Amino acid sequence: MSEFDVRTTDDGVGVVTPRGRLTMVTARRFREVITELVAAGTTRVVVDLAETTFLDSSALGALVGGLKAARLAGGDLRIARPTPAVLSVFELTNMDRVLRPRDSVEGAFDV
Repeated sequence: MSEFDVRTTDDGVGVVTPRGRLTMVTARRFREVITELVAAGTTRVVVDLAETTFLDSSALGALVGGLKAARLAGGDLRIARPTPAVLSVFELTNMDRVLRPRDSVEGAFDV
C-alpha cells in the first residue's frame, strides 16, 4: 500500500511524494492526487520518488495522465530522485525519455 504526501513549495511547485509500492491498487488514487493538485491551480508538479519502492504499468499510466493534465493546464510534471528499482522500470519502458529523472525536487524545474 502507498500513501501520498502533498505539499506546495514557496515558488508554487506542487510536490507529491508517494511512499511504498505504486501498483494498480494505488494508481487510481495517485492519479487523482496529481489531477486534484493541477485542478486547484498548481500546474507545475514534481513527483518525488525517493520513498517509492516499486511501481508497475498502472503507476506509469497514472504518471502519464498527470503529465497530460499538467500540460493541458499550461504546466508540466517532473519526476525526481527515483530509487534504483523505480529507475530500472523507467529505463526498461523508455519512460525515462518522456519523464527525465531529476536529481532533486528543488532543481526539477531548473533548465
